[in-house]
Amino acid sequence: MDLRRTEVQEAVRDGVGRFLAKASSPERVRAAEPLGWDRAVWDGLAAMAVPAMGVSSELGGQGAVLADLAVVAGEAGAHLAPAPVVEAMVAARLLAGHPDVGGEWLGHLVDGTGPVTIALRPPREGRLTLVPGGAVADAVVALDGDELVIVAAATDADRVAPANLASAPLADIDLGQGAWDRRIVLAVGGRANRAMAAALDEWRSLTAAWLVGLARAAFGIGVRYVKDRHQFGVPIGSFQAVQHRLADLATTLDGAELLADKAVWALDQGDEASSLPAMALSFCGETAQHVTSAALHLHGGYGFMEEYDIQLYFRRAKAARLVLGDPRRELRHLADRLFGPVEG
Repeated sequence: MDLRRTEVQEAVRDGVGRFLAKASSPERVRAAEPLGWDRAVWDGLAAMAVPAMGVSSELGGQGAVLADLAVVAGEAGAHLAPAPVVEAMVAARLLAGHPDVGGEWLGHLVDGTGPVTIALRPPREGRLTLVPGGAVADAVVALDGDELVIVAAATDADRVAPANLASAPLADIDLGQGAWDRRIVLAVGGRANRAMAAALDEWRSLTAAWLVGLARAAFGIGVRYVKDRHQFGVPIGSFQAVQHRLADLATTLDGAELLADKAVWALDQGDEASSLPAMALSFCGETAQHVTSAALHLHGGYGFMEEYDIQLYFRRAKAARLVLGDPRRELRHLADRLFGPVEG
């Protein structure tokens, strides 16, 4: 197992990172709140062919593997990119598996026209809840019963975007109302369920990479602050207690990054039964919340002020763990994969 970055991946990281450093600066991230959407960020990433880069070249993509997409996800997390980057990349790969019926919307992502996202949960009583990117997406892929479908929206009136801690473009979508009734069935039965299960594992792995990128950026903010902040005539970073805490955080971050890399590696190797994606999402989510919380507290009372950037990272790390639902449910899902489902 070789998890080192390739030259191509380093080039992708540098290119996406340079773009987002300008287009998704903390000032731009704040300006995108509360919806969490900046069209210029999406258009710039689309110009770099990011949304469909994981699609084969025959279908208009770049033929990138998940490890390549994880590099992009990490940069998106590090810069808090106000666009549904992970969801669009996962949706593109899912649609690429059904080009005969999903080709129109796959072309939508290849062209960068607008986001297409994925619903992480099946609808209940005809309603999708807290769809990531759903507040700004042109279409949503969802598993409805035994049917894998894509539904399109024509107006913003067809979704409800609740206020949330991360200022993320989440939305509840009623599939029976308004323009969301334009429905295309991509697959049915076992094929539909397998396709969605694979897409969810890709989402878990790429979101884990996104969380690691966020956590590393927050760690960097904390380190810079303790170097600049002086107390008793010396930087507070010279205090042994602060140094020990930062060392612990750095070690935990390295472990989280390794687990996220192993998760995408397993999926790239075709290990669909791997438990690593669920492990990575759980551990990287916990790590991101822990690191951002520690970095915030290293700022003292300043960390809780909106003028300081660290609160942007803290809020998003805390909320990102809840997008798939209660983190404890994900641990139960992981236990079922490792040891088999528990009856009763």
